[in-house]
Amino acid sequence: MSDTMKPKVGIHGLTSCYGCQLRMASVQEILRVAQRFDIEYWSMLSSDGTIRHVDIAFVEGSVTTMADEEELKAIRENADVLVAVGSCAIHGGVQGMIFGEEYRKVFGEIYGNCTMDFEAKIAEPIHKFVKVDHNLPGCPPEEDEIMYYLATFAMGSYPEEKDYPVCAECRRNGYPCVLIERGEPCLGPLVVAGCGARCPGHNIACFGCRGPVPHGVAWFDSLARTFREKGMEKEEIKARMEIFGRQYEKMNEMIEKVFEHED
Repeated sequence: MSDTMKPKVGIHGLTSCYGCQLRMASVQEILRVAQRFDIEYWSMLSSDGTIRHVDIAFVEGSVTTMADEEELKAIRENADVLVAVGSCAIHGGVQGMIFGEEYRKVFGEIYGNCTMDFEAKIAEPIHKFVKVDHNLPGCPPEEDEIMYYLATFAMGSYPEEKDYPVCAECRRNGYPCVLIERGEPCLGPLVVAGCGARCPGHNIACFGCRGPVPHGVAWFDSLARTFREKGMEKEEIKARMEIFGRQYEKMNEMIEKVFEHED
């Protein structure tokens, strides 16, 4: 891509609520953004399903069908840079918390004996199928984050991803600690920052919608121990942490270790 050319962008959606695409479409500077990029494809705004070669492909949603997997691989083959957008794409999303027999039971309760023209599978994040170059977290991402990522790409650079938790933003804003001062099960210590600690700012415990802090430093065991000291039972702790973190490697193992001498 030459310096005089506008970057070509594709915006794709797999299995999701399309909230991340809607957030991208509703940023206040969307018209100025459109002037600086050639949007080759936007699944939410077009019925044309043709996947074209682009400089940057943004992909939201988890892989829950074979069709999702095939589409994702085609997107990757036609993109110089691929960005996973939102908790579904990065972590599997809410739908990614159902596994094994539980998945089959829920699937049966919803669809019964209906004949399907697609093959469903347990929801998984897209990095399990293709190489992901960057992650844009959120459920959905914040407007300033979207603009930051677009700005870096427009300049021929790349975004620096946050590697610290919501707690950092919470304390920076001077909010009272929902966990320590109110005794509520806040997941702020585990969850990647970027929202400005919106929920704690309204005295609401963070429930982890942005997904775990990257690089293997989300200490589920440490926070589970704190929750246990505040009177929470193991299953209650797991249920809260699994909403957006079920597919985090060793999460279940870390929680079980905290309670290993109580069973």
